[in-house]
Amino acid sequence: MSHGPEDARKDGPRTLDVAHLPTFAFGHRSPMWWGTMGLIAIESTVFALAIMTYFYLRSHAHVWPMTERGEPPDLLWGTVNTFILLLSMIPNEIARRAAEKLDLSRVRVSLFACLGFALAFLAVRAFEFTALHTRWDSDAYGSIVWMLMGLHTLHLLTDTWDSAVLAVLMVTGPVDGKRFADVSENAVYWYFVVASWLPIYATVYFGARI
Repeated sequence: MSHGPEDARKDGPRTLDVAHLPTFAFGHRSPMWWGTMGLIAIESTVFALAIMTYFYLRSHAHVWPMTERGEPPDLLWGTVNTFILLLSMIPNEIARRAAEKLDLSRVRVSLFACLGFALAFLAVRAFEFTALHTRWDSDAYGSIVWMLMGLHTLHLLTDTWDSAVLAVLMVTGPVDGKRFADVSENAVYWYFVVASWLPIYATVYFGARI
């Protein structure tokens, strides 16, 4: 026996019980993960364009660097910061794995370790700026070098702030599953901060030496 539109209206709207579904997820099952991937794609494009601009300017300059002494940036502080960033991946990976296991105590400890590495990097970054041997407004070389360094520093400051907020929230609460997912995504973004620094480091510190 077929049912017409009137019978369907009498039965009322069909509903689906989703109470048993999880309220959070990790990795590609999380909408936040996809948002993070989209942000990384956009910011990677910005970094790539900035690096392309550096080499475009270099190809049209008679002298590079365009400073009076023609002196490239000192390698010391940039190299130190590269090692700090690479080492910072260890506590971030520990935090990510602990978050996916909902291990609150380990998440707390590793987040503060991540924050310590980020602050150490920022402190050394201040010395990096003093060792560039050029001003941001001196010439095209100075402008693009400071732009590359400034862009990466801005991303680092953003993620340092995120890490600090997460660390405090994981201590003060309230702590729920979504907080653990945030910790996992924060680690993923930090990997991008580390990965994006490597071509910038090569460009700023060796682009003026080759």
